[in-house]
Amino acid sequence: MNLSEKKRHNDGGTPDTGRLSIEERNELVVSYLDCIDRVIRKNWLLIQAAHLDRDDVYQNLAIRLIHAVERYQPGPMSMKSYITMQLRYELLNCKSAKAMYGFHSAPYDMRNASVSLEALSASDPYWESKYEIVA
Repeated sequence: MNLSEKKRHNDGGTPDTGRLSIEERNELVVSYLDCIDRVIRKNWLLIQAAHLDRDDVYQNLAIRLIHAVERYQPGPMSMKSYITMQLRYELLNCKSAKAMYGFHSAPYDMRNASVSLEALSASDPYWESKYEIVA
């Protein structure tokens, strides 16, 4: 007997995710991974227009998929519909790595760039008065 047969809800045949173990949750997540690809494929032009990296979008949607499986409550909406709705909502909230980390006018390839404080002080001894350091 597989997970979907064990976790049937009496009224609609939808898995009851209220009491899932981590292994059961992960099995459900794996079974719905195709929803991520479907949402990305249907919204590919939007992703390209926003200059989003496909891997970053996939990672954000995968995290949202895990949360959607954990939070799903059986009701009038099927689990697949609920997950698709959550993934589409998350796609609208995706931002590029530049926007997420404050590189607003930096080139796209500078996502992981950093400068040590020693190099900054060597190049400009008055750098502390020019820049605000946020901890």
